[in-house]
Amino acid sequence: MNPQDFGKVAVLFGGTSAEREISIMSGTGVLEALRSRGVDAHAFDPAERELVELKHEGFARCFVVLHGRHGEDGTVQGALELLGIPYTGSGVMASAVAMDKVMTKRIWQADGLPTPRYARLAFDQQSREQIMAVPDVLGLPLIVKPPREGSSIGVTKVKGYSEMQDAVTLAVGYDTDVLCEEFIEGEEVTCAVLGNGLNAQALPVVRIAAPEGAYDYQNKYFTDDVKYHCPSGLPEAEEQEIRRISLAAYHQLGCRGWGRADLMIRASDRKPFLLEMNTSPGMTSHSLVPMSARAAGISYEDLCLRVLASATLDSKAEV
Repeated sequence: MNPQDFGKVAVLFGGTSAEREISIMSGTGVLEALRSRGVDAHAFDPAERELVELKHEGFARCFVVLHGRHGEDGTVQGALELLGIPYTGSGVMASAVAMDKVMTKRIWQADGLPTPRYARLAFDQQSREQIMAVPDVLGLPLIVKPPREGSSIGVTKVKGYSEMQDAVTLAVGYDTDVLCEEFIEGEEVTCAVLGNGLNAQALPVVRIAAPEGAYDYQNKYFTDDVKYHCPSGLPEAEEQEIRRISLAAYHQLGCRGWGRADLMIRASDRKPFLLEMNTSPGMTSHSLVPMSARAAGISYEDLCLRVLASATLDSKAEV
């Protein structure tokens, strides 16, 4: 597609979520990439402007680089549906479901896809007794996190009963519910998916080696201590299995355009487990989708163009 054929493009980034800082980094990269290829692209921060201005200013499509709530959770997607402006990434339902890690796990489990065992502590199920009962079910160590945040925000690896209350308190600072998840000892990997329906393809797997396994917010975005391997260096059979279940996970949630599955490979038996699906992945200098795309021969600029070309509305989408 000729860049001029995209029309006036809004790159939506910033927003009001806890991941605003990362969204600005991602969006700035996308904006520069699109402009370098001749696209009439403009920055648009929903935290500072009303979305209806997109219609008034004649934007033909939106590249959504918002992360977290009010950007990746179906709310902005719903607004764009009402405005009739095609947008990148998953539609309203898939965005909303994928943002909620508990709902995501329920769908994956129903379809037989592997995901760690978990317990949900709703807002009215967070008494001391209920919190302390979780390790009896899931074992130790375990992971405690807010189910509707990303970028490792509010996540704690709990090693003993005495750490449970503080971990839940931290998570509740970001969400009313708390997700407690079985800890999978092993290697962390991620797999990007591009495209719609039967044309969707899983890109090369990225293997993540973080210092002392601490792939947290700081290490993800602001240090160079994490080592990323792409090609992954995994046995071919493992690489293909991860790509297979990542693509299946993408389809089962109804995703489109692009996405990124995060997984753990259990050290004891090399079985992969799905952790979550990101429907508006990061596009910073440290981000993993551009890295995976590069390994597949797709430059950052071409990746941005491909994602932009996939912009659509729910009523016209092929999933």
